[in-house]
Amino acid sequence: MASQHIVVVGAGIVGAASAIWLRRAGFDVTLVDKGTPGMGASYGNACLLARCAIVPVTTPGLMLKGPKYLLDPNFPLFMRWSYLPRLLPWLATYMKHANDADTRRIARGITTIVGDSVEQHKALTDGTPTARWIKDSDYSFVYRDRAAFEADAYTWELRREAGFLPEIIEGAAVRDREPMLSKDMRLLAVNKDHGYILNPGNYVKDLVAQLQAMGGRFLQADVKDFDLMGGQITAVDTDKGRLSCDKAVLSAGVWSAALMAKLGLEVPLEAERGYHIVFKNPSQLPNNPMMLSEGKFVATPMDQGLRCAGVVEFGGLNPEKSKKPLDFLRRTVARTFPDLTYEAEEEWLGFRPAPTDSLPLIGEVRGSGVYTAFGHHHIGLTGGPKTGRLVADMIAGNWPNADTSAFDPMRFAKR
Repeated sequence: MASQHIVVVGAGIVGAASAIWLRRAGFDVTLVDKGTPGMGASYGNACLLARCAIVPVTTPGLMLKGPKYLLDPNFPLFMRWSYLPRLLPWLATYMKHANDADTRRIARGITTIVGDSVEQHKALTDGTPTARWIKDSDYSFVYRDRAAFEADAYTWELRREAGFLPEIIEGAAVRDREPMLSKDMRLLAVNKDHGYILNPGNYVKDLVAQLQAMGGRFLQADVKDFDLMGGQITAVDTDKGRLSCDKAVLSAGVWSAALMAKLGLEVPLEAERGYHIVFKNPSQLPNNPMMLSEGKFVATPMDQGLRCAGVVEFGGLNPEKSKKPLDFLRRTVARTFPDLTYEAEEEWLGFRPAPTDSLPLIGEVRGSGVYTAFGHHHIGLTGGPKTGRLVADMIAGNWPNADTSAFDPMRFAKR
C-alpha cells in the first residue's frame, strides 16, 4: 500500500484534507491545482465551522415562494436572467427536492459530514502550525423578534432532531451579548460548540505546506483528462505532463463536472455564485459569528476584518460581479450594525458547487480507482476535513464507520 501513488485534483480545503489523510495513511501523494491553493471557494466562504448547517435550501414551500423571492430586491436570492434558459433543467430537478421527505433525507446526509466538524478540523491539524487558524466559538442566529424566530420553526425542528438546541436570548440581553447589533434585533438563537477559521485562504495554504513537510507534493497544473486501462485509472493528464498513479481523488469543486464527463458520468452540478464583503479595520466586531436571518448571510470576525458572506445568485461561471447582491449585503449590514465604521472594503465572488440534490459526491466511480470528493454546496469549509478522511479511509480499505450511501457518485448514472 505504501508504494501506491495517489493524485488529488483540486487544492481547496477538501483536496488538501484528502491529501493529508492519505499521506498519513502511508500513500505517496501529489496534489494538483491549476491555481494557488485555497484561493477558490475555500477562500471566500463565511469562515464558519457550522456544525448545525444541516438544512438544505430546498425546504418545503420553496416551489411556491421561489419566484416571489427572485423578484424581491430585499431577499437574498438573485438571478442573472440571461442565464435562466441554461439553468432551467438543473433548476427543475433541484426544486423537486423541496418537500419534507427529501429535506429530512438530505439533512441526515449533511449531518454525517458536518456534525463533528470542529473535531475533524482539530484532528486534521493536531500538532501542526495550521491549528493556529482554528477558533472555538458560539454561532448565533439574529432575529428581529420572536415571531421571526418562530417563522423558522421547521428548520429549527430539523436541527433539534440532529441534537442542536439553541440558547434563546431576548430583549436587552441581546445587546449585552452582541453590543454592535441594532436595537431592532431582539432575539438571538445561540448554538454552542461551533468554531470558525481566522483566515480560510491562509489556512488551506498552510495545510498544503504541511502536506509538503510530510513528504507529499504540490504541482500547479491544469488537469485535462484521466487515463484508464481496462476501466482502471493509470494516469492523470495535465498541461505539464502525465502523472502515473494507482488511484485519484477528484476534489475540484464546480470544475469537477467536466472531468466527470470524461469518465462517462454527467453530474447535474451548477455554479451557485457566492459573494462576500470584508470591511477592513472595522470599528466593531461581533464576539462570535452571526447569521443575520433577514439577510441569510453570516458576519464573522476574522484577521482581515469583518467578513459578511452569503446570499445566493444563479448565473453560471461568469467572473463579472453583479451589483445587486453586493448592494444587498451593504444595506443589510448598515441596518443591522448601525454604528459600524471601517476604512475600506474587499469584494469577492466565487462559485459554490451545487448538485441538484444538495449532497456531495463522495465515493468511487465505477470501480475505476477515481474517487469523488466535491459538490458540498454551502458546507465545503465545514465538511472538508471529514470528507477527506472518508475518502482516505475508502482508498486505504478501511471502510468508514458511517453510512456514505447518500453520497455515492453513481446515483447520477443513467440506468
